[in-house]
Amino acid sequence: MGLHKLGNRRALYSRLLVSITLCVSLTFLVSTIIYYNYYIGVEKKQAFQSDLGNLTQTSREVVNMTDAAQSLSFQIYRNSTISKIVFYDKPDIYDVTAAMSELGNYLSSMPYIESIYVYNPKSGQLYIASSHGQNGVFTEQELVDTPILDILGHYQDYKAFTPIPRVYSNGARENDQVRAYTFLCLDAIGWDRAINSAVIVNISAPWINKEITSPINSASATYILDDQGAFLSGNSLKQQELSPEEAGWIEQRIKGQEAGYFIGPFGGVNSLISYTAPDDLSWQYVRITPYDNITEHTNTIRNTTLLIAALVLVAGIGLSWIMSRSLYLPIDRIVSEMNILETEKRDSMFMIRQNTLRDLILGLKPLQSIQQVEKLRQLGIHFTFNDDFRLILLRIDHYKEFREARSSYLLASKFAIMNIASEICGQTYRVETVDMNDDGILVLLNIIDPVEYTDTGLIEALLRQIQQACSDYLKLSLTLTYSHIDHNAGQLHQLYKQVREASNHRLFYGHGCIINAQDICALESSTYHYPTDKEKKLTDALLSGKLEDAAGQFSSIIRETEAFPFQTVQLTVSRLSVTVREIVSTVQKRNRLQNDAISGLPCLDSIETIDELEEAFSALFTALREQLDEKKNSKQHDLICLINSKINENYMKPNLSLNQIADELDMSPIYISRLYKQQTMNSIVDVILEVRMREVCALLENTDLPVTSIAERCGFTSSSYLHRMFKRSFGTTPTDYRRSKNA
Repeated sequence: MGLHKLGNRRALYSRLLVSITLCVSLTFLVSTIIYYNYYIGVEKKQAFQSDLGNLTQTSREVVNMTDAAQSLSFQIYRNSTISKIVFYDKPDIYDVTAAMSELGNYLSSMPYIESIYVYNPKSGQLYIASSHGQNGVFTEQELVDTPILDILGHYQDYKAFTPIPRVYSNGARENDQVRAYTFLCLDAIGWDRAINSAVIVNISAPWINKEITSPINSASATYILDDQGAFLSGNSLKQQELSPEEAGWIEQRIKGQEAGYFIGPFGGVNSLISYTAPDDLSWQYVRITPYDNITEHTNTIRNTTLLIAALVLVAGIGLSWIMSRSLYLPIDRIVSEMNILETEKRDSMFMIRQNTLRDLILGLKPLQSIQQVEKLRQLGIHFTFNDDFRLILLRIDHYKEFREARSSYLLASKFAIMNIASEICGQTYRVETVDMNDDGILVLLNIIDPVEYTDTGLIEALLRQIQQACSDYLKLSLTLTYSHIDHNAGQLHQLYKQVREASNHRLFYGHGCIINAQDICALESSTYHYPTDKEKKLTDALLSGKLEDAAGQFSSIIRETEAFPFQTVQLTVSRLSVTVREIVSTVQKRNRLQNDAISGLPCLDSIETIDELEEAFSALFTALREQLDEKKNSKQHDLICLINSKINENYMKPNLSLNQIADELDMSPIYISRLYKQQTMNSIVDVILEVRMREVCALLENTDLPVTSIAERCGFTSSSYLHRMFKRSFGTTPTDYRRSKNA
């Protein structure tokens, strides 16, 4: 009897253990299939989002470079030195030399420019500034880059200032094949629409496409679908040969469509095809990645999980017979595995939740239907987009230093900021927080209290609490920007853009400020007029070495833009940067200073406050001053001092002149005249006249000597000559000047 009960018990135990083992194995199998399909979808979406961000950035680079090429072409046309080779049939050698020097300056100041062509059909010559290959003046027959002549001959086939991707030879001995985007700026006014002149700017394709030609996935390939319908390789810029099937899905599923992705064949390989929407140039960028490369990691996980499930099944069945005396199950192991799965699911859901909110905010995933709202609730997003809401953007001050100091704790610090904002605002609002993957954290608030429609005191009080808490617990400073109250979920992306744009006014308000985005939006109605008079004063101050005045003029120009949209600030800083670089380069060349001794100017995107911007330019001016001061200690400075001394000692002698000073110094008049002009920005003759006039004014003010005597004392050959020079210098006669001073 006992043996029978024992056998039944063992059979029961065995059946229980086998059943549990089978359940576990089936769970592994089913979960593997589910997770496999889920992660395949996630990986495709992440690959597409990564490709889209990468390609969109490149698209912006190309569009921005188009604006830069257009601006450069207009500058070249407006340059009085270069215009002589543009419009004159036969410019002399000095004009050509000066113009080529100016083109070289443009080329050296913009490293992304491969070459600049100036074409004058009347002279039949092309003036080329290039760092490699042909460089100089060439006839059409001597030109190596012959395809450009064909482009000029059919310029009507191309849109104005739309880049032309092409590969051409530059005549260099090595690496003569150049990949570039060509921009045309031409004058074809006339009844026959023939080209009167043209400026061609070739911008290096590797410079623009450095992002798309080096994708993270080395198996990926990037292509460009341009406005002419050509499908070009992003690396070589050569047109690709396509099969009828490939040409079909490009025409039907990509051309003119919004950004998206799909799975399709390319080159006989099943691939993930991601593409962007047409940009301002009507170009689209396509990234093609073999599908097996995307699913490789997921397939490995699937196969490993299946193998584990099989091993568990075999081991469980074997152990069930051995351990049939007891029902001991590895509860701890099961609980541990369940906790691990729960943790992975929770972490995965958090990332998906963040990515979903970020996509909605950036406009990548529109909120359209009730089903979409239900999906958000399933992800734990309980924010109600149909109710009134406002956005708050928290930007970390000194972000570059903060990121370097807390690189390993950056995500944890951002998570802490999000928790602080949620805790403080959660008492009054329904809150969602989103990490925007930069220095910003966005807080979404559902409005509950109707008082907020007319009073911003409550929201600003909460923002100050967030600032104080982050300062006390995390030792960091925040700049906070809040939007107006809105209820249209379709405007979420536009509202975020307004808040982001408004937060850039931290440049003027400083770190730790609180900005009302509605106040900044009101600035868009203001019309900005660029202060060309102050820019001229800045230029004159730099050229004359008055660097404190230059810094003051720069600060005045920048601080005047505070009352205008941030785009105005960006354009003003960009223009001032170009102007300052050109003037500094001119001063360095004029004084024979080293160009590499002065560091470049920083990008406005890396500047947080106007003090940092002014310090950057002030450092440039200080470095220039140090070079000029060092130059003044040279022999040339001593020679200038000696010339000034001779002028001050002998100005009363009528025969004092450039030739006399040169004879006394036993030097060439041309040499000392040019040297004096370079060092002082004044000619010796003008300085002699200035010293004499200064003495004439002193005698007119302090003595009763007649004008005739004053003329003799000050080195003038006659009183009539003094009268004429005085009238030209001061706009009045010596007698009237004396009368006005003694009145």
